[in-house]
Parts: sequence; C-alpha cells; structure tokens
Amino acid sequence: MTSSQQTPDPHGHSHGHSHSHGPAAPVSQHLRKVIAAVLIPFATAVVVGLAVLWPGGAPAHERTGVGFDRQTQQGEVVKIEKVDCKDVNAAQVPPTGDTTTPEGREAQRAQTGDCVKATVEVKTGKDKGRRFVEVVQPDAPRQFHVKQGVVVAYAPDAPRDLQYSVTDVDRTVPMAVLAGIFALAVILVGRLRGLMALVALVISFAVLTLFILPAILQGSNPLIVAIVGASAIMLIALYLCHGLTARTSVAVLGTLISLLLIGLLGSLFIGWASLTGNTDDNTGLIHGLFPEIDMSGLLLAGVIIGSLGVLDDVTVTQTSAVWELRQADPTMGPRALYRAGIRIGRDHIASVVNTLVLAYAGAALPLLLLFTIAESSVGTVATSELVAEEIVRTLVGSIGLVASVPVTTALAALVVSADRPGSPEGAGPG
Repeated sequence: MTSSQQTPDPHGHSHGHSHSHGPAAPVSQHLRKVIAAVLIPFATAVVVGLAVLWPGGAPAHERTGVGFDRQTQQGEVVKIEKVDCKDVNAAQVPPTGDTTTPEGREAQRAQTGDCVKATVEVKTGKDKGRRFVEVVQPDAPRQFHVKQGVVVAYAPDAPRDLQYSVTDVDRTVPMAVLAGIFALAVILVGRLRGLMALVALVISFAVLTLFILPAILQGSNPLIVAIVGASAIMLIALYLCHGLTARTSVAVLGTLISLLLIGLLGSLFIGWASLTGNTDDNTGLIHGLFPEIDMSGLLLAGVIIGSLGVLDDVTVTQTSAVWELRQADPTMGPRALYRAGIRIGRDHIASVVNTLVLAYAGAALPLLLLFTIAESSVGTVATSELVAEEIVRTLVGSIGLVASVPVTTALAALVVSADRPGSPEGAGPG
C-alpha cells in the first residue's frame, strides 16, 4: 500500500520505491516521454545545425595571402650582455625628438642608459641552432635572462639578420603545471564526476575551436553559430557530468529558456544602444582581415557563450535542490517545493550576479583605470562604447541568470511532483 511505502523503515532503502538514497528520484514513464518529446527534437536540431554550419577549408586571410599568421618557433636566451643604449640607438635609429617637450625628453631617456643585448638560439624548425641578437631597451616591459624560453617569429622575406625576432615569452611549462594542479584538484574532490567535468571541459574547448571560431571566420552568422555551438556544449556537458536523467533534462530546459531570453535581450539592447562590437585593436584587426563578419553579431555571440557556464551552474543547482527537498519530504507539493527552492535560489543568485559583475570589471580594469586617470564623469564613462559593451554584456547575462532561478525551480517542482510512483501527487497525467 502507499501508506506503507511512506512509513520510515530501516530496511526500506533496499526497495525501489524508497526515497532515502540514490542520485535522483525517479519520475514516471509518461513524464519521461514528455521530456524526451521536447529534448529529442532540440538535440536533433543541434546536430543538424552542426552538420550544416560545420566549417571547411582554409580561412580567407590565408587564401588571399595576408600575412597575419607568422611562422613561430621555440627559442632560448643563451647569452646576456649590457651595452650602452647610445651606441645601439646610433647604429639603428638616430636620436629624434624635441628635448624641450615632455615627449622629447622621454624619447631621449629611452636612448640613454644600459640596454640589454640578448643572444637567442632557435630550438625548433629548419633553422634549429641558429642564433640572433635581440636588443632590449631599459624601459621595456619585458626583460630577459639566460636560459629563458622565448617564442620567436620567422619572416622569410626579411634580410637574413632580421628574419628572426622575439615575440613573447614561452609560458608552456608554468601553464602546463597550473593546468595539472587544477585537474588534480578537480579529480581529488569530485572523483568520477570531477573527471567527467574535465572531459566535458575538453569537449567544450573542442567545439569552440573546431566549430564556433572557424564557422564565424567563414562568414556564417555569429549569432546562429553561437546558439548551435552553445547548445551542443550544454547538452554534452550537462548529460556527461550529471547523467541521462529527468533531473538533468529539467536543467537543460531551464538553461535553454534562459539562453533564449539572453539572446532576445542582447539583440534588442545591442541594436538599441548602437553597439558596433568594433572597439579595440583586436576587433579592428578582425574586421580588417574579415570585413564580412558581423561584429555586433559577434558581440552578441560572446554574450551568449559567456553566460552559458554560469547558467549551467544555476540550473543544475536549482534542479538538484528541488529533487533533494522532495526526497527529504515526499509530502511536499509543487507549490511548497517551489517556495523552498526559490529561497535557496535567492541566496545563490545574489552571489552569482556579484561574481559575474566582478569578473567583467576585472577583465576591464585597465580600461576603467584609463577613464579614472582622465577624470571622466561616471555618465561619460558608462555611455562610451567601450564600457557600454561591458555593461550590456553584464546586465543581459545577469537578467538571464536571475530569470533562470524561478524558471528552473518551477519546472523542477512540476516534474518531480507529477506522476511520481508512490507519491501523494501521483494523480498527474497518465
């Protein structure tokens, strides 16, 4: 009888109708069919979108011969010696500038003092073992030391003495060590689920680098590409990490609805605020190399992809909270579950929105510092396109996050309460 299934029993955990343990409470076969009827067409549409938009061939700038990508090799600093900057500058560029102006005096100071002459040896490629000299001014932001790994660029059309130059420091080892520490921490704490999260992370980067970026470069609509790519990442990551269950399916639906809201709001306000998406050297270079790319669409695509990771966290947390509340008290109906779940969501959303705002502020910190130095008014700063882009990105993403809490909580409360075997709310459909 139903009453005997609701009575606590120290041995009841071995029966299929018990709610005392298990990763997720079961839902009825009918409700699973309803969820599948919604998600299977959606997943099919994503697969079709991937197939239709999947990029092929070389990027346009390679076909037209624009030399944006230079050949790079690994190098190592083998010798350091100090030389007089006057001698170096006299041999390279004659002193220029009016010393009566601050700019001229700064240029003069840059041409005096001790410069560093670094001898660099190429470690990879056809010219392995070849050495060249790189001169570093005393006020340069990057200084070299012996045995330091560097990235060198090769320009085959330049004179032999100028074919190689240092472009950056080789950060392979510290970045690999940091990634290893991160992976180890995730696996130690998360165990199998942590391992699956790492696998999902690798797949997400694969979708980004193999599909989203090349498809945009080939001229596909950035918004459509972002929607298809983000949906693929969402389906793979959520089901891989949390299993093919009704609980995960509810989180997927909540995430999808929130992404659609973010897309609509982003499209509305990016157009209304006349944001071009072309505001710095990087976007200017992209527009110059690929003028056919819709930069405002690229901005909206970035908003959608950037919001996805935090949305996953919110929707999965809310769904799990509702499921756990139901298992703790099987007598709770959908309204009670919603009220309890939304209280948890309010605490969660307050911290998540703050995190999102601070993350964008941290990324734009140098820009905000420049405005502070210029003593611009708050209104001028907020409405300038550089800052307005970040404000729209932050607020649109935050609205989607806020909306995901009641939407996902309501979906979870309805699903977990309907057609539940052995529950008082079993009078649902079917």
